[in-house]
Amino acid sequence: MVILLMGVSGTGKTTVGHLLASELCWDFADGDDYHPAANVEKMRNGIPLTDADRDPWLEALRQLIAAWIDPGKNAVLACSALKGRYRDRLRISPEVHLVYLRGTPELLQQRLRARHGHFMTERMLNSQLETLEEPEQSEHVLVVDVDQSPAQIVAEIRVNLPPTETWTQH
Repeated sequence: MVILLMGVSGTGKTTVGHLLASELCWDFADGDDYHPAANVEKMRNGIPLTDADRDPWLEALRQLIAAWIDPGKNAVLACSALKGRYRDRLRISPEVHLVYLRGTPELLQQRLRARHGHFMTERMLNSQLETLEEPEQSEHVLVVDVDQSPAQIVAEIRVNLPPTETWTQH
């Protein structure tokens, strides 16, 4: 199983992802680590990414997911997956479960102001919110509000995902 934590910057994807993966003894990857250098530089300079910019990034994440699923490995992936077509591209198997971490713009701005050393800054939040296509009910995405502690978010995810025998690493 692969749990893909999605949402805009500041929702806690990396923090929650590390905690969830740690509790489950699963692999964890941060989608930000798979951006080409040119994408990181654009974002660092406050330039929103285009679909063309995101294409090689999404392909790298798709290959990563396949590399986990093929041998039956469990993992958590933190990835913005802002548009429905991005999520469709990453949902390569029924083994991929999406969790949308949702927060108010005010909360997200507050979190981004407090974050240092990350290329995604507060000024980029508006472009992400404009790009975001919130998951539709037909996508079967678990929605979790991030106005709670990371531990509470992880507990909510664990309770609400489909029960499976793969909740421990094999």
